[in-house]
Amino acid sequence: MPQHVPSPLRAAVPRVAQHPAALPPHPRRIVFLARRDLGNPAAGGSELLVDRLADGLTRLGHQVTLLCGGPASPAADHVRAGGSPLRDYRVVSAGGDLGHYLRARPALHRRIGDCDLLVEVCNGMPYLAPLWHHGPTLCLVNHVHTDLWRMRFQGPLAPAARIGRRLEHWALAGGQRGGLLVAVSPSTAHALRAIGVERERIRVVHNGVEDPGPLVPKAPEPLFVAMGRLVEYKRIDLLLRLWERVRPVTGGRLVIVGDGPERERLAQLAGPGVEFTGHVPEAEKHRLLCAAWLLLHPSAVEGWGLVVTEAAVRETPAIAFDVPGLRDSVTDGETGVLARGESSFAAAWCALALSNDRRLLMGRAARERAARYRWHRTVQRFRAVAAEAVRSWAP
Repeated sequence: MPQHVPSPLRAAVPRVAQHPAALPPHPRRIVFLARRDLGNPAAGGSELLVDRLADGLTRLGHQVTLLCGGPASPAADHVRAGGSPLRDYRVVSAGGDLGHYLRARPALHRRIGDCDLLVEVCNGMPYLAPLWHHGPTLCLVNHVHTDLWRMRFQGPLAPAARIGRRLEHWALAGGQRGGLLVAVSPSTAHALRAIGVERERIRVVHNGVEDPGPLVPKAPEPLFVAMGRLVEYKRIDLLLRLWERVRPVTGGRLVIVGDGPERERLAQLAGPGVEFTGHVPEAEKHRLLCAAWLLLHPSAVEGWGLVVTEAAVRETPAIAFDVPGLRDSVTDGETGVLARGESSFAAAWCALALSNDRRLLMGRAARERAARYRWHRTVQRFRAVAAEAVRSWAP
């Protein structure tokens, strides 16, 4: 059942049909339109970002609703690192994982009603909200899926990749009707400009991270961790191939945290010393990221790479490829290493595993940099952009 958040402000909030000058400095009623809720088994970094934004805005007095596809999990299913359920915003399901794209408009009108701002979370498949919602809109973009369409749809499905790519590009560059777009990193902002979005319409709002509290010691033996949803573009299969070259040099264990459609295939590729954990509780996630010698992130592209910052705040440096998003979250040679190819990834993996002093220095530098990124700053910045989106809207 959807979770209702009572608010004494409801009656005092103006309707979206009014001129922007009559609206309050910050939109009171905000609706996020996204594919998944954080409680969805397929949830990842995008869902965590929306959850933190929705929760933070609620704490600042906004009335926030998430309209999503798939099941809408109850608030009790959401547990922060401290162990308490803290979701106070409302979640409404618009239907199935794919069907909700067609049902989003009637669900918004029938089950939620008016809002001061509709935030469309565009992760590949767009909702085209500005074309049917008669009020201020804001588009939140984690990353542009330009090359990922070909990775997801191959062989006989290649035409679907071309259609998806063109639709996404048109929706972002032209379908937003002059509205603002929020990019989660400079890389995403650059990708938006590359497909024709005007620079003046883009605002960058970085992901945040929570202070994890006391750290646990590093593992006494080499422990390498990869963490994320097991899908094609995360390229865990590449990591497993490199492990066969690295393991004879470093020894130790490679732990893969997360689940997804690729898990069964990846498990068949795994050699000695590899462990798949599936989803883990927050306490175990904290322990693994603290104990890890290195975070390994072989993804082909990211919006930001939230797990890099989560590892960094626990003094764990990262090795990643020099690709969009990860070149923003990893400072090459300081908080980790950005590899230009498979051989350099394996070489950096071996070198850092064998150099305790260098690894510890990078870990401390990573934590210092991560201290700049906190969720309350993310929420404040997003709130300012939300207010700008409302002010600039013309009926």
